[in-house]
Amino acid sequence: MTTGHLVQECGEAISAALDKVQRVELLYLSPAEKAAALVELARLESRVASTRLRLMAVADEVAEESGDRDVAAWFARTARVDRGPARRDLQLARALERRWTLVADGHTSGELSTAQADVIARALDDLPDDTPSDIVVKAEKVLVEHAMTFAPHELRVLGSRILDVVAPEVGEEHERKRLEDEEHHARRATSLTTRSHGDGTTTIRIRVPDATAGRLLTYLHAWTNPRKDDSTPAGQDGTATKVPYSTRLGHAFCDLLEHLDPSRLPVHGGAATTVVVTMDLDSLMTGLGVATTSTGGRITAAEARRLACTAKLVPAVLGGTSEVLDLGRAKRLYDTAQRKAMGLRDQHCRAEGCDIPAAWCEAHHLTPWSKGGKTDLAEGLLLCSHHHHRAHDDRYLHDRLPNGDLRFHRRR
Repeated sequence: MTTGHLVQECGEAISAALDKVQRVELLYLSPAEKAAALVELARLESRVASTRLRLMAVADEVAEESGDRDVAAWFARTARVDRGPARRDLQLARALERRWTLVADGHTSGELSTAQADVIARALDDLPDDTPSDIVVKAEKVLVEHAMTFAPHELRVLGSRILDVVAPEVGEEHERKRLEDEEHHARRATSLTTRSHGDGTTTIRIRVPDATAGRLLTYLHAWTNPRKDDSTPAGQDGTATKVPYSTRLGHAFCDLLEHLDPSRLPVHGGAATTVVVTMDLDSLMTGLGVATTSTGGRITAAEARRLACTAKLVPAVLGGTSEVLDLGRAKRLYDTAQRKAMGLRDQHCRAEGCDIPAAWCEAHHLTPWSKGGKTDLAEGLLLCSHHHHRAHDDRYLHDRLPNGDLRFHRRR
């Protein structure tokens, strides 16, 4: 009897056995019989798949006869399966046939499922090319043994760290080289691009090393974590507006830039790096109108006044004939000692009903610096970022309550 007849006979026997099972009412099997049958069928499924993969590994001429790219493409077309899984089966078939005999034996016996065999083969293929052959053999043996206990997902994790198990010194050196390569690649791939949308917003697209991204998120979380929930304070109608976390991170990024100390940045153009905002005197005094930044941007005078409370932003105030009347200096900002004193006094944001802790608040001038306000403790109080924006938003008014808190309400 030829090999072809043996395979055909095997298929006919399996089909006949399945036909018999189809005539059995499986509902009436006992729990023990159902459990045993499920395990046995899974084992048989692996054995059938193993035979199919063995055949795929040596069936190149089938694709040649039909003109298909390879046997995976032929199988996908004739068996009506997706090309991706068919190609993955062919890769596994060739790996088991040519390299991983222990895995192939376990798959053939049904001890390894097809998914387990695939995970192990991929983990072994991913080993460094310079891994000693005896360590590769040991790694295959250990993974096959662990397949008796672990599912594919767990085997995938073990496979990614198999050198740490079978040869720790080799695994550590491999990880060092891998991390070094990743760091060099990250350095080369790092980039930042911007695109203005013409509506007051700019998209910043940045690609940085993972460690840098983690550090940035840690800083941003310093602004977002203290919030007790993800909504803005309730308005006059008693409702609150949900704010997506991505939006909160964006606001935190803006806050981070506002709090950078220019004196700690590299010298730019012969002086400490800073941003100059130009506006006329009337705009500064009234908070109405617009201002121009030294980077070419345009902001409202009210926004410039708000930034003057916190950011080391220099306003260049122009008189009627455009002569420079004043260049604000960083001394208008509350210093560290004053800031600590405010924290001890206020404990938290002084907006009515807000409990954001003092450590996360900003110092606000009760009498705007632009209107002659002094940087004295009595002239300042702490506001969280949200309420500090409200204090400089012309759409809102605020009243000083007897206890010193601020109550905000929309202009009517």
